[in-house]
Parts: sequence; C-alpha cells; structure tokens
Amino acid sequence: MAPQKAVVREILRWCSSFGKKQVYEELNQRLPLDVPKGHFVVYVGTHRSRYILPISILSQPEFQALLRQTEEEFGFCHNSGLTIPCEQHVFESMIQF
Repeated sequence: MAPQKAVVREILRWCSSFGKKQVYEELNQRLPLDVPKGHFVVYVGTHRSRYILPISILSQPEFQALLRQTEEEFGFCHNSGLTIPCEQHVFESMIQF
C-alpha cells in the first residue's frame, strides 16, 4: 500500500470510530475540545505550532506529499501527535484555504 494511502486510512479509521460508543467514550476523554467535527490537529515545525485542519485537505496532493515525508521521518509509532517536518511559513503557504 502506498504510504499516503496508509496515512489517510489511519486518519479515516480514527474518524470513523467516533460512532462506536465504547471507542468514542475512550477517545472523548483524550480528544481536545476545540477541534470541530470533520477536522484534525497537526503540529508543524521544530516549535510544533498547532493547526486545526479540515479532513478535506487529505485529498490535496501537496498535503499527501507532506504526509509521506512525515512517515519517512517519524513513522506512525509515536505518541507526540501528527508532526509535519516543515517550516511553519512553508506549511502556511501550502494550506491556504
């Protein structure tokens, strides 16, 4: 499976699990309250600036390339949140909505 598909599948797996009561209750205790439905959090750069992004950004090729780079640098087995290894100003220019 291509790395970008694995990342998208993992994010969608978490998003689709919200309808399951037990999983939802467990996740609800750990989820930040300021992230609206249909969004997820990423951290960017060495200072780990926090961004709340719509799930629709996952279909953008530029963002998928960042996810591949993230997988190569950090892998999936870490507890520090999804961190994008990119300078903050570069990231902001890529996610113009």
